[in-house]
Amino acid sequence: MALFKTRRNHGTRNGSPADVHPVDQVPPPARMLAYGVQHVVAMYAGVVAPPLIIGEAIGLPPTDLTLLIGASLFTAGIATMLQSLGVWRVGARLPFVNGVTFGSVAPILAIVGQQTGQENPLSVIYGSVLIAGVLAFLVAPYFSRLVRFFPPVVNGTVITLIGLSLMPVAVGWIAGQDESAPDYGAPGKILLGASTFALVLLLNRFLKGFLNRIALLIGLVVGSLVAWPAGYVDTSTFASAPLFDLPVPFDLGAPAFSITATLSICIVMLVAMMESTADMIALGEIVDRPADEATIAAGLRADGAGSALAAVFGGFTCSAFAQNVGLVALTRVRSRYVVATGGGVLVLLGLFPMAGAVVSLVPQPVLGGAALVLFGSVAASGIRTLGRADLGDPLNSLLVAGALGIGLVPVVAPGFYESFPSSLRTVLDSGISTGCIAALLLNLLFNAFRRKTADTPENA
Repeated sequence: MALFKTRRNHGTRNGSPADVHPVDQVPPPARMLAYGVQHVVAMYAGVVAPPLIIGEAIGLPPTDLTLLIGASLFTAGIATMLQSLGVWRVGARLPFVNGVTFGSVAPILAIVGQQTGQENPLSVIYGSVLIAGVLAFLVAPYFSRLVRFFPPVVNGTVITLIGLSLMPVAVGWIAGQDESAPDYGAPGKILLGASTFALVLLLNRFLKGFLNRIALLIGLVVGSLVAWPAGYVDTSTFASAPLFDLPVPFDLGAPAFSITATLSICIVMLVAMMESTADMIALGEIVDRPADEATIAAGLRADGAGSALAAVFGGFTCSAFAQNVGLVALTRVRSRYVVATGGGVLVLLGLFPMAGAVVSLVPQPVLGGAALVLFGSVAASGIRTLGRADLGDPLNSLLVAGALGIGLVPVVAPGFYESFPSSLRTVLDSGISTGCIAALLLNLLFNAFRRKTADTPENA
């Protein structure tokens, strides 16, 4: 089997509608808005959770915490539009959603803990994110060359791992985040999550046409309406959410610089780039427009530019949202303009926090039930890709087994690397990153050696 796999972009951007690749098709405005809102609902909790955790850890007052969340929504929207629409050589031009990477939370909290006596610890964070974003933009074309090391056996393994790694997130949304809480795993939460899960599956099975494409959104709305009388819908956000707020550059803190903090965030950015690369490859397989080196480089430039811009307006490092990759796989709506519309909705949510409060009404158990379908769809896409690999070959089977085993360690045992240095844990605690690295190295070990042996004359 070939060690490297060349990827080309087969889509066309011009011509009659019949000649346009589904990624480049523009749906009617009403449908495009509905599809875009569906993407926003699927990712909303993931966007607001990091600034909420960081803001509460710093002790921000409610007003500033609202600004921090609004800035994250605003910058996620800009980064998403940049990724999907593209400007010059920036943006993958795929239905690719960007937002605050959760992998940055732990390193940021560690940096904040070291800033004792600082009047505004966010300043050092923004300075570090700004530098990391610029560096990511500059190294993107070099980093993108990794794509040549992704034959189907590596692709399928990484895509499957992305889906499996996200499952604990969905389970946490259903059962609760704090295992010591009295209502953790409450029967009502589990019943709500299971009902939403079943409803989304049934809607996808029996609805046709446009309604089938927004089955997830329908499931979330119905699940939220059912949860409301049971007391699972939290409306307290409306009390503190202003109607309108315009993000102002450096309003939450002018950038300050620290070598140790910058190195830490650069490592976070490196991990985010690895995960974005894996997600772009997965998305390319799903939409039938394989992500080549140029696409990966453009997408990583958008990650870097989005992160640097986020630092200006009060956000954090930007990266891919794998749950939205699952939504593309589930709905089969491949238009990048749908995701760009979702990015526009995110910008509006950042400008109008009251509108964001409406989206936040979806209870986490309902979101978790729907997310199980989304994340399972990603894993299924990976299994489909593995079907094109020669798994009858014992070494390929061993590659998949080893990479999945290593990648799932931090997923099934989050504290496994607790005793390792924090700089290493930034990488090790990401199952997607460790599994991806393992798959790449095992492919080099197994298939490069076989290729070298096959190329050597018998009598040499």
